[in-house]
Amino acid sequence: MTRIVLASNNSHKIKEFAKILDKENIKLVPQTKLGISEVDETGLTFLENSIIKARNASLIAELPAIADDSGIEVDALNGRPGIYSARYAGLDCNDKANNELLLHELKDTPASRRTARYHCTIVYLSSYDHPVPKIYNATWEGYIGTQETGKNGFGYDPLFYLPEFKCTAAELTESVKNTISHRGKALQMFKKEFLKNT
Repeated sequence: MTRIVLASNNSHKIKEFAKILDKENIKLVPQTKLGISEVDETGLTFLENSIIKARNASLIAELPAIADDSGIEVDALNGRPGIYSARYAGLDCNDKANNELLLHELKDTPASRRTARYHCTIVYLSSYDHPVPKIYNATWEGYIGTQETGKNGFGYDPLFYLPEFKCTAAELTESVKNTISHRGKALQMFKKEFLKNT
């Protein structure tokens, strides 16, 4: 069984990763259990931030590492919040504040122009100094609703409306979300390749 450090302190992400990966030949170890603090995300892209997080965790833990950087891109806002999704309303803000700011910025935007997507980039490093990380990208298309709906999920899930399901991401069950979400799809790509090569 391969131990892999998960470069995240986000309890929601840790749960999603574990649900999909913590089985078979993979044993995820959240960096919090190893006393590893979050590193500053100084990258300008999802990929750069994922690599920064994975290299930091792998270096300190002396283990292979997996990291993701993800966010929501709203077309009417030219792709914002993007890489700043988690801190859109400020460094010490919470999901509620981020959602309220997004709703405020879209208050005069008609439904047809509220298209958005979640984007996830996952990076896997077999060692901290490995020059070529494995990279997995996935997106999840939807719309930004006009009010928060649903209690499941986290982040912008209560606003992220999925026409094919006639509900928001926060109204989906965990198992459905993990199958169709940006992170779920990227993790499945990683899992398939990892298990094929072990």
